[in-house]
Amino acid sequence: METEPPKMLAVMATMMMMATAAALVPEAAVLAGQARALLVWKASLDDQSQHTLQSWENISAPCSWRGITCTRQQRRPVISGISLRGMRLRGALGPLDFSALATLTSLDLSHNHLSGSIPAGIEVLGELRALLLQSNQIRGSIPLGLANLTKLRSLMLHENEISGGIPRHIGNMSNLVTLTLWVNHLVGQIPFEIANLKHLVTLDFSDNNLSGSIPSTIGDLTKLTTLYLDGNQLFGHIPRELGHLVNLKDLGLSRNTFSGSIPINLFNSTKLTILYLWGNKLSGQIPQEFGQLVNLEELELNTNTLSGSIPITIGNLTKLTRLYLFQNQLLGQIPRVLGYMMNLKELALYENTLSGNIPRNLCNLTKLTVLILSRNRLSGQIPQELGYLVNLNDLDLTFNTLSGPIPVTIGNLTKLNILSLFMNQLSGQIPRELGYLVNLEELDLNINKLSGSIPNSLRSLTKLTKLCLAQNQLSGSIPQGIGKLTSLVQLQLPFNNLSGSLPSGLCAGGQLQILIVNDNNLVGPLPSSLLSCTSLVRIRLERNYLEGDITEMGAHPNLVYIDISSNKLFGKLSHRWAECYNLTALHASKNNITGVIPSSIGKLSCLGILDVSSNKLEGQIPPEIGNITMLFSLSLFGNLLQGNMPAEIGSLKNLEYLDLSSNNLTGQIPGSIQHCLKLHSLKLSHNHFNGTIPNELGMLVNLQDMLDLSENSIDGAIPSQLGGLTMLEALNLSHNALNGSIPPSFQSMNSLLYMDMSYNKLEGSVPHTRLFEEAPIKWFKHNKKLCGVVTGLPPCDLPQSSEQGKKSGAILLSIIAAIASLVFVIAQVTWQCKKKKTKTAVTDEPQQTKMFTIWNFDGEDVYKKIVDATNNFSNSHCIGSGGNGSVYRVQLPTGELFAVKKIHMMEDNEQFNREIHALMYIRHRNIAKLFGYCSATQGRFLVYEYMDRGSLSASLDGTETAVELDWPRRLNIVWDVAHALSYMHHDCFAPIVHRDITSNNVLLDLEFRVCISDFGLAKILDVDASNCTSLAGTKGYLAPELAYTTRVTEKCDVYSFGILVLELFMGHHPGDFLSSMDNNNKSTSIEKLLDTRLPLPEPEVATKIFEVVAIAVRCIEPDPSHRPTMQQVTNVLSAAERPANNLDYLHTSIVIPACCS
Repeated sequence: METEPPKMLAVMATMMMMATAAALVPEAAVLAGQARALLVWKASLDDQSQHTLQSWENISAPCSWRGITCTRQQRRPVISGISLRGMRLRGALGPLDFSALATLTSLDLSHNHLSGSIPAGIEVLGELRALLLQSNQIRGSIPLGLANLTKLRSLMLHENEISGGIPRHIGNMSNLVTLTLWVNHLVGQIPFEIANLKHLVTLDFSDNNLSGSIPSTIGDLTKLTTLYLDGNQLFGHIPRELGHLVNLKDLGLSRNTFSGSIPINLFNSTKLTILYLWGNKLSGQIPQEFGQLVNLEELELNTNTLSGSIPITIGNLTKLTRLYLFQNQLLGQIPRVLGYMMNLKELALYENTLSGNIPRNLCNLTKLTVLILSRNRLSGQIPQELGYLVNLNDLDLTFNTLSGPIPVTIGNLTKLNILSLFMNQLSGQIPRELGYLVNLEELDLNINKLSGSIPNSLRSLTKLTKLCLAQNQLSGSIPQGIGKLTSLVQLQLPFNNLSGSLPSGLCAGGQLQILIVNDNNLVGPLPSSLLSCTSLVRIRLERNYLEGDITEMGAHPNLVYIDISSNKLFGKLSHRWAECYNLTALHASKNNITGVIPSSIGKLSCLGILDVSSNKLEGQIPPEIGNITMLFSLSLFGNLLQGNMPAEIGSLKNLEYLDLSSNNLTGQIPGSIQHCLKLHSLKLSHNHFNGTIPNELGMLVNLQDMLDLSENSIDGAIPSQLGGLTMLEALNLSHNALNGSIPPSFQSMNSLLYMDMSYNKLEGSVPHTRLFEEAPIKWFKHNKKLCGVVTGLPPCDLPQSSEQGKKSGAILLSIIAAIASLVFVIAQVTWQCKKKKTKTAVTDEPQQTKMFTIWNFDGEDVYKKIVDATNNFSNSHCIGSGGNGSVYRVQLPTGELFAVKKIHMMEDNEQFNREIHALMYIRHRNIAKLFGYCSATQGRFLVYEYMDRGSLSASLDGTETAVELDWPRRLNIVWDVAHALSYMHHDCFAPIVHRDITSNNVLLDLEFRVCISDFGLAKILDVDASNCTSLAGTKGYLAPELAYTTRVTEKCDVYSFGILVLELFMGHHPGDFLSSMDNNNKSTSIEKLLDTRLPLPEPEVATKIFEVVAIAVRCIEPDPSHRPTMQQVTNVLSAAERPANNLDYLHTSIVIPACCS
């Protein structure tokens, strides 16, 4: 019996072990099931991800796996947390069985490369407190079931590709503290149910596509400390209820389209440290109440339409480190109180209309790193006290009217990276103290009045990438030390009086891209480092006295533009030029270059301009030149080229200008030239061409400026097909061996202003047209036997036969009758003039009518033809009308097409003579060509070149025609109009003011060539311009000063040009836009300004548009003295380079002055 107790103990122990084992079975099964679910998901990831999770192996011990956290539930271990942040995992969430992981309280898969959508099954994770999936590539919408995770405190889905709307049921997640959805593709409105999230502290929906207004219920989220809604499409007013968020510290509403004023209630949120309201349409003044936000550290109100002055209460914000008020319509002076904001690091006030001096007490802001005051109306001198801002990195004072010297104290700013002072009126010398700015990367002093030499001390600026000193009055030599600046990317020194040689080490660092030193007095050779510089993109050396061998030049694979013309360079054109694959323009004229034109030049597929004229090139023109199909200007004149003119030139379909004159070319002119249908000018003179003039030249219907075949050995008859060149203005066939007569078809060449047929063997009668009647004898001298109406030529012999005698008699009688009629008409006109003189009591002696040097039609005859062609001036033929006349489309029976302007009847000839007189002085391809005029008793007419597309206004009005006017074409229109006006104002014998620049008076032909028309209001400005007093022009384009003065100046045209440019890019007249501004300025982004019928331009084109609109804005300044001249406008357009920055110019705002007419 003694053995029973041990037996009983064994049985009891066995029973206990069985019970324990039974209890462990479900415990192991739960954990193993979770492990299996994770292993299945691991297997769906890519190989690298599986390697990262290589510790995920032992199914019985998942709690030791990487990123896995376990806790005990009911004394059983379960997985409660997964944290795989930033492990570069690639795969999707779909294969993960969330139902096996219902015990999870935290899931962090952020900062990976997970894709696919968020599975609907995630709603089973009812214990989840934190779901962190940010910074992946998750797509699809937010699943509705996510709202069932009511214990969730942190939901972070930002930086993904999630689309769709924000579910309204998100309001059920009442325990949420953090909700971040920024940088996704969410659309729709912010749900009102967001107000149910009473515990929310951080809410960030920025950078989505949300629209609508901010729900007023957002004011119920009183625990919010961070609210970011930037970068959406939200609109409406900023809700006053935001003022209830008294715990708010960070508020970002930038980059939306909020309008109205800044709500006063907002200033209840006195804990605010960050306030971003920039990039909206906020208007009104900056509230004085800003002074209550004493905890503010960053304030960005830029890029709105805020007006008024900067409130002095802003000086209370002594903790402020950043103040951005740029791109608004702020005016007045910069308040001195800004000088008391001692913690300020960044101050940007640019693109407003701030005036007055720069406050000297800004020198107190010793922590300042950025000071940008550009594009305002600041005047006076640059304060020397700015030299105390020793922490400055960026100082930009460009586009103001600052004067006086550059203070030497600027040299104290040794941390400066950027110093931009261009487009001011600074004078004096460049301080040598700038050499102390050893961290300087960009120095831009362009377009000032600086004089003296470039200081040698600049050689110390070893980090300099951009040095721009263009359009000053600098003299002396370029310091050799500039060549040792190995980081230099851009060097601009044009339009100065610099002498000496180029620095020997230029481009030694291999970084130089832009070298512009044209229009100086530089001498000496090109540096060897420059000849082999592969980084160059743009070179302009023209109009200097440089010399040296350029044979090694051409190894520039990135080169886009080069101009080395008008120097003393020699050597040969290397085959290496073929390596300049991106080259668009090669100007090398007026040098001493020898050798042949290399055949490899035909590989330059992007070349548009090739000008190697006035050199000593010899050999033949390579036929490979026909491969350069983008070529539109080819100038080889003034060389020693020989051989035939290659037929391959006919392949140059885009060629507009061809000059092969003054060479030793032989053979016949190839008929293939007929394919160059865009040619405007063809010059082949002073060669040894023989054979006949090819009939095919008559196919070049766009020839306009010149056809010159003179000084050759061409024989045969002049082909009648040349009469088809109805746009041609100048024709020279002199000094050849042409025979036969001048073809009658020349009567159709109504554009001709000049011709020369001298020194040929021509005979017979010259055509009986006005051009020939008024032509000088020198045009026809030394021919065989020409006769006819030209003064100095003998009359043609009358036929002697009986029948011919009868005809001659009839002709003679007709002539006598015509003379009698003419005498009668003159008598009648004289009587009418005397009668009118008596009635008007004019005592001055009548002046003799001027005979103008352009073609004058037979008035009565042309009047009848015009009446017939227009059905007695039917409205169906009228293509435009203005204050001084109507314009009709006229096609005469002979086929000629004209635009005829019928001048409204006037009591005297003053306005009619004014237009004729103005046009006498004008010869420009962008100004409407006057073919002639006629004056009959029934009316007066001006006969113009017909422009097929009509007015710019008409093209902008039509949807289809507006789309044809793409952005590059609109930029070209600006260029053409600007150059035409600059010609009128600055290049004519006496300046001419158009006085009616409108979109109706800008005409387009089929090729979108621009012509300014309608000079009925033009006025020549004599030295005594006091007579320019009559108000004229079109409402909406009139300069504002004409409201209080009748004195018309060139600046009136400048204003109209600015309006025209805005109209061109907006697609409609900007009148309503400008009128809405009252007395303030308006800021808008380029994107919002642009015509919505066209797709948005590419970044590079957007940059050009920004520059053009920027100069147009200056043209519509209310004060005429602040407007540039048209010459300055064209200089800016010509010198415009793409800015060396990464700014998004499409979304950059621009300030439009408040000037309505």
